[in-house]
Amino acid sequence: MWGDSKKQKTGKVDTLIGSNTELHGDVMFSGGLHIDGRIKGNVIAGSQGGAATLLVLSDKGSIEGEVRVPFMIINGLVVGNLYAAESVELSQNARITGNVYYNRIEIALGAEVNGSLVHQEDLSKGASSGKSPAGGGK
Repeated sequence: MWGDSKKQKTGKVDTLIGSNTELHGDVMFSGGLHIDGRIKGNVIAGSQGGAATLLVLSDKGSIEGEVRVPFMIINGLVVGNLYAAESVELSQNARITGNVYYNRIEIALGAEVNGSLVHQEDLSKGASSGKSPAGGGK
């Protein structure tokens, strides 16, 4: 399980938000996004991004808003709900204040979630409706 998920998350970074940058507003992207700075708004994978869209939030980065990305590696602060249609990796410095909706999850020792972990087989249905997905089956 652990080794297989690493292979699926590899990809190039198309966009970098540097540590001295603060963005206010929603960010829609495709491909790879690496955040070292701060975003005050939602971070959403665009419709052209497909399943290969990856978000990497470093230990220096933070997001205040909802995050809807198929693949994500979180090692910083998120204040808002996470929706990972494919997989989410919470690294040791991850600090989440909100619910985490996931298909597959990996949590490192030291990661913190102040909210609920909700397993969802198919997040694409609930994610597009604007409503929070209901608890899924395991």
